[in-house]
Order: sequence, then structure tokens, then C-alpha cells
Amino acid sequence: MRAKVITTIAAGLLAAAGMSAPAAAAAPTDRGARAADSDRIAANTWVYTWTTANVRSCASTQCDIHYTVGPDYRFSAICWDYGETVSQHGYTHNKWVLLGSGSSWVWGGLLKGSQTGNVPNKC
Repeated sequence: MRAKVITTIAAGLLAAAGMSAPAAAAAPTDRGARAADSDRIAANTWVYTWTTANVRSCASTQCDIHYTVGPDYRFSAICWDYGETVSQHGYTHNKWVLLGSGSSWVWGGLLKGSQTGNVPNKC
């Protein structure tokens, strides 16, 4: 109730000043609706290799290797997605991380942290 009163007061002040409330301040019509992809803002995440890693053209070991990096190499990562399942160094999963270039992938098992190198955004 208090939030509704504050919102109403703020909208009244904006109207008096000849301004309109931003769309984000409007009450949602469907509280269960998910935001459209274009409405999401995702910041890149720094990821670090813990061992030697091949950087590939897609999320599969069948794809071309763009280059290879050593341990503790830092990348800017955009998001993660499912790709080929890989078993290496005692880890098995199919999560791959899209790097900041937007055209290179690294298997998450080669990154420090979680299976996605702690990248929270799914592509």
C-alpha cells in the first residue's frame, strides 16, 4: 500500500512538472510475464582459465580452434549456452561460454568457478 501511495505521489509530481513517468515505473499488467530479450541488459563477465584452453569457432570440439591460451588467461564473456558434451580433467558437461568477440567459444570446464565460469547470462 505504501509503495502505491509513493508511486502515486511521484506520478503526480511529474505530471505537475509537465513530465511523464518512465515506462519502468508503470505497474506490470502480467506479473508472471518474462522480459523480452531486447529488454534485458547483460554486462560481460570476466572469466579465467584454470588450465590450457582451446578457443573455438562454435560450441563443439569439432569446430576450428581460433587460438589456445594458458592457465589464468582472462576473457570477457557475454553468455553461456549448451553445446557438445565434453569430458576432460574429470569434468563432464555441455556448457560453453561465448566470449566477448561474439564469435569465439570456450568449454566451461576449462574455466575457474562454476560450469559456466560464473557467467550468469544464458545466450
